[in-house]
Amino acid sequence: MTGKRHMDISQTALNIGGVADSGAAKTQHKAFKIHSRYQPAGDQPKAIAQLVAGIGDGEVHQTLLGVTGSGKTFTIANVIERTQRPAMVLAPNKTLAAQLYGEMKEFFPDNSVEYFVSYYDYYQPEAYIPASDTFIDKDASLNQHIEQMRLSATKALLERRDTVVVATVSAIYGLGEPESYFQMVLHLVRGDIIKQRDILRRLAEMQYT
Repeated sequence: MTGKRHMDISQTALNIGGVADSGAAKTQHKAFKIHSRYQPAGDQPKAIAQLVAGIGDGEVHQTLLGVTGSGKTFTIANVIERTQRPAMVLAPNKTLAAQLYGEMKEFFPDNSVEYFVSYYDYYQPEAYIPASDTFIDKDASLNQHIEQMRLSATKALLERRDTVVVATVSAIYGLGEPESYFQMVLHLVRGDIIKQRDILRRLAEMQYT
């Protein structure tokens, strides 16, 4: 049975941030479980065991070496499953990030695998050409679908522990502080009673369109 509570809309961001115990944003935890018809073979079991042991010993830097096609991604997926820790997989470009994202989604279909890359399809910074006295204005084209995937990744990091984020190096900068994200969240819980005007005012403050 769900009880009804009269809520002040200004309290929701505090509740989500953990200042008050409203139960609005409890961290979900689901065990990482690999779905694959293959099992580690060759040098993979040894590499997995050594990497897991290194993480357990607090090793900050470890390197996994292997030729193309040797199953490095599968090895890392097994490390994630063994350690049961959230992970970030960094790629040098969008092409490789998309490939890794697809592979991780196949390995962990029941867990949260997210994609975090730049949402610019095209970006032209402003420039000035002295020879022709020409000023080139800044121009950009945004991909709304990728922007939604970025928001999904941020949400997963805040709400779930079974999360793997595949990102490009350049995209992780400028994300902002978690506190700023909490302030821009309106979390509505079934059973709460909130005035409609308060909801509309809060959405306007968040510049929601």
